[in-house]
Amino acid sequence: MKTAVWLYLFLFVAFFDLHAQYPMLTPFAVSLGAAPSFIGLVMGMYSLTHLPGNLIAGIAVDRYGSRLFIACSLVGAGILLLLQARVTDPWQLLYIRSLSGFVLAFLSPACMSLLARLARDHIHQGKLMAGNGLVHTIASVVSPAAGAYLAATIGFSHSFAFLGWVLLLTGILSLWFVKEPARTPEEMMAVKKKTTESLTKKKSAKELDDVPRKGFPWSIYSLPIGLACAQGILAFELPLRGMDTATIMSTGILFSVVSLGALVTLGLLFLNRYLPYSRTIAGVLLLAVCYYGLASGWSIPLIMLLFVIGMAKGVIFPAMTSFLLQLSGPSRYGRTFSILSISLSIGSFLGPVAAGAVRDHFSPYFLSFLALMIALALLFPRSSFKENWNPRASAPPSSNH
Repeated sequence: MKTAVWLYLFLFVAFFDLHAQYPMLTPFAVSLGAAPSFIGLVMGMYSLTHLPGNLIAGIAVDRYGSRLFIACSLVGAGILLLLQARVTDPWQLLYIRSLSGFVLAFLSPACMSLLARLARDHIHQGKLMAGNGLVHTIASVVSPAAGAYLAATIGFSHSFAFLGWVLLLTGILSLWFVKEPARTPEEMMAVKKKTTESLTKKKSAKELDDVPRKGFPWSIYSLPIGLACAQGILAFELPLRGMDTATIMSTGILFSVVSLGALVTLGLLFLNRYLPYSRTIAGVLLLAVCYYGLASGWSIPLIMLLFVIGMAKGVIFPAMTSFLLQLSGPSRYGRTFSILSISLSIGSFLGPVAAGAVRDHFSPYFLSFLALMIALALLFPRSSFKENWNPRASAPPSSNH
């Protein structure tokens, strides 16, 4: 548990730095002379370059553990932020953000895998994942407003430099305070299976391959794609309401309102007792309705819609990670969350790029609504969504099914 506390602390600093850039990045790119379509490309490339990093992280984290990847990812991101403070034209920003996307691609699979390995059972897994979401959300409540304040008081360059030094120091300290848990007998057996398979290559993949069981519903990954697409569109659209100091400050506050809404539902820990599939569907449906309201210009105050969007996200993300854990096995946590990160990266790339292309014709929020509804349609009810779930039982070895 001590490792989880330290991990949460370092995650808080990392998430704070990353979310503090949200209200700054778009006006900073505009100040360099970037057009809205180019800004969408900058935001999208950051997500696209996550993909090779996620692919590497999926196998590497399972094989070598999480600790080194967490430290290297944070240190690398800090160095790139220091370089970003010296950017003078939009193309330089594009190159640095692309590199940042690759470097930070290792952070999420490594952290999620480490948290999952620390869990004792289903309920503990749900609580640790909710704790991760809670730390993420608390950081994202204060960081956008703090980032906007920094940009308004000391300027963009000094703000990026400050955040870069914080990330760099956090990454160095994580080497001392984040410890790898010992492998469980279940994990050791899975590793032994993989080794035997690579040496003999005679037994069937069904007996030895520690992939999810036959019939694994890969359509579940349409959900993070749709969520990230909608979230990327929101991150792209909100800062474009204006570029003066007052608007930058208000944009930071609006991002914080979204996080406050998520904080409300993340604090409802009793929700972890309910079937992850049911929680996921309810949250996505509520989120889709909110984006439809933004696109249609409902007479509901923007701040209220953003608060409800945050509440929906606070339900969805812990439920989605629990859902993946339910369908996966303990020896595949790194790869499971790697594919999740890849899906999020694809959605985060498509969202801003599509928003930049269509915003002169119709509201990009319609694309958010469409992406979420497609994900809902692909997640039609299946009997496998209820398997291996018992809110009062320990985690089963689902990889053997």
